[in-house]
Amino acid sequence: MANSDQIDEARRLLGLGEAATLKQVKAAYKMLANRYHPDRCKEIDRAKCEEMMKRMNEAYELIMKYFTDYSYSFGEEDVRRTYSHDEYLRKYHYGWFDGI
Repeated sequence: MANSDQIDEARRLLGLGEAATLKQVKAAYKMLANRYHPDRCKEIDRAKCEEMMKRMNEAYELIMKYFTDYSYSFGEEDVRRTYSHDEYLRKYHYGWFDGI
């Protein structure tokens, strides 16, 4: 299992903030992969691009493993905190006459 410093370094390499969704991680990786893929680099920069691609792949794999191994809470309070706006809209839409 990676430690917090390794995960922090990986997210920085991929240009991610301290919080990111899986979708954001994949988009960041794809954008950088398009930029640094050795087939897209000029011959003079190929070695640099290969090294960067290797580091990016390692960072991506580390973060994906972190996502895979993370324990998600399905407790009501945690779900409410995560989806507070949706919860608000649901209560407003379905419960706005409750106080009358």
